[in-house]
Amino acid sequence: MRTTLTLDDDVAAMLHRVAKERGISFKEAVNTALRAGLTAGVPQPRRFRMQTSNMGVVPGVNLDKALQLAAELEDEEIIRKLELGK
Repeated sequence: MRTTLTLDDDVAAMLHRVAKERGISFKEAVNTALRAGLTAGVPQPRRFRMQTSNMGVVPGVNLDKALQLAAELEDEEIIRKLELGK
């Protein structure tokens, strides 16, 4: 993207010096400085870690059909509540 910036003299001098020292273009020096300034102090998100636990194997329960099992348990609970009149 092309845009026009008005830089203070000291900032322009620093950018020209950095560009010369690193052997890069003035444009590249400006972009590098802006990226560094915009990301400075921005905390990096912490990596999410899932705690797992061994649930063991329950005889007669096929975990390959866990959603079916959940639906059956829910149906049983609804029937129980209806029988109690809730």
